[in-house]
Amino acid sequence: QVQLVEFGGGLVQPGGSHRLSCAASMGIFSISLMGWYRQAPGKQRELVAVIAPGGSTNYADSVKGRFSISRDNAKNTVYLQMNNLKPEDTAVYYCNAQALARNYWGQGTQVTVSS
Repeated sequence: QVQLVEFGGGLVQPGGSHRLSCAASMGIFSISLMGWYRQAPGKQRELVAVIAPGGSTNYADSVKGRFSISRDNAKNTVYLQMNNLKPEDTAVYYCNAQALARNYWGQGTQVTVSS
């Protein structure tokens, strides 16, 4: 049973930084495409960032230059470093894993950017 558990949600002030972590209980983590998605109230879930098994990354235009995704295959963990946070970054953030034609999701963690 694959499980993805996100950590690190919370309240952050505008302009602040925050880091999310996602721990995966899966033996195929190292060959999985890992990603972070988010869903704001009343909006569709959207891609934030993805990182391939080899380390290549891709970001949504709205977070380029502010967010950074990374992975530690030894710890089966993917991270999302968020800098210069804006109120429009407020959302539930979901961890995602894609491997062997399957798609897995975490339960989500709330990030609220507000003063």
